[in-house]
Amino acid sequence: MIARFFRRGDARRRLIETLHLRINEASRAPALYTDLGVPDTVEGRFEALCLHVILVLRRMRALPDPAADVAQDLVNAVFLQLDAALRELGVGDFGVPKRMKKLGAAFYGRAEGYDAALDADDMAALRAALARNVLGQDGAVHADAEAAGLAAYVRAAAQALEGSDLDGLLETGPRFPEPAAFRNAGVSV
Repeated sequence: MIARFFRRGDARRRLIETLHLRINEASRAPALYTDLGVPDTVEGRFEALCLHVILVLRRMRALPDPAADVAQDLVNAVFLQLDAALRELGVGDFGVPKRMKKLGAAFYGRAEGYDAALDADDMAALRAALARNVLGQDGAVHADAEAAGLAAYVRAAAQALEGSDLDGLLETGPRFPEPAAFRNAGVSV
């Protein structure tokens, strides 16, 4: 059903905008910041957005066409949003391309690291990557424990998305678990 609409420009654009909006909403869930330690800063919000987009793209790679086209359109929409955000923050026209290049490198580097950890079901590697990238705690003594809740959330989100098909992702949006449910994942009893 979606494939028929996906061939039309306006319908295609609306589907991508809706998917992008739903991912944005998930990346701004208050519990990510209050319960899982994502910093409520420009950088923290960028990291949360990247994380959720990466999880959706990860699922789309496993789906048949036109999922690859949807994935590319989603990436384009995300980077257009980031470009606009940089301009709103006052970055000049000459500085935007340089910053976008850095953001792109950061995005794809994170995607590679998160995918490798999730593919290997290596929670230690996932915690380390999340502590470094999202929580900004590279080398911190308690980084592993503090990243455990976020890592458990990411793993559960990846598993939840495994059951999604392209129609479901586009019609109802990606289903992410409630971040608050992972608040105490790193606490030893």
